[in-house]
Amino acid sequence: MSQTTTNADRPLLDRPALQQLFDLTGRVAIVTGGTRGIGFAIAEGFAAAGAKVVVASRKADACASAAARLGEGGAEVLGVPCHLGDIDALDDLVAQTTDRFGGIDIVVNNAANALAQPLGSFTTEAWAKSFDVNLRGPVFLVQAALPHLRASEHAAVLNVVSAGAYLFSNHVAMYAAAKAALVSFTKSMAADFAREGIRVNALAPGAVDTDMVRATGPAGMEMMAGASLLARLADPHEMIGSALLLCSDAGSFITGQTIHADGGLVPR
Repeated sequence: MSQTTTNADRPLLDRPALQQLFDLTGRVAIVTGGTRGIGFAIAEGFAAAGAKVVVASRKADACASAAARLGEGGAEVLGVPCHLGDIDALDDLVAQTTDRFGGIDIVVNNAANALAQPLGSFTTEAWAKSFDVNLRGPVFLVQAALPHLRASEHAAVLNVVSAGAYLFSNHVAMYAAAKAALVSFTKSMAADFAREGIRVNALAPGAVDTDMVRATGPAGMEMMAGASLLARLADPHEMIGSALLLCSDAGSFITGQTIHADGGLVPR
């Protein structure tokens, strides 16, 4: 029988011990879509917390540029061109990561495409492109990384979904549906992998000031900014705190959950 620990039995938490909860020193993190926007911000935050970071995206020059920028702060960073719609590329991403850093502790599935087509006018090509990148890729990347996550003492998976998974959608219904399915996979993965010490959670951003949101134009940006309770767009760096919580020891008893970093969009 385990003994109950009382407050008097443990030392008071001090600043170094508190900071240690969020420390990622020595851990290896893959961040897809890691060359810009939310992905780059998360990679930047993890690097600042001491992690060795692998940034992945479709374009080799973007990977090299992001890796160089993060490396300016002294982080160990690898850029790997990878298209989430290509299953073989996922295996290569895992192989390059482990060849360089020897293991994988954290997988952040952030890469996505918000391909817009109205209901009733879907093409099979658009359907495949949307679900391959937004759903199949993240699920199969976790599967490819699973042997290394099992070997980690601090394994965590973070699926970046969207507040749109919880809202009505029109032109981006495929995107929202794929993200909703990824929320479901997050819960199933958490239940299945818990016995192996792997935590799986999701982060659901609302409207964030990224290239994807800017592409909607001034009117679209204004509409999205006004839709939440906080009535503004988020800065990508505002996603770092939630991501760090869910992937560090600070979140060691959190699994199967979705944090809504949406400024109050879904509640409203």
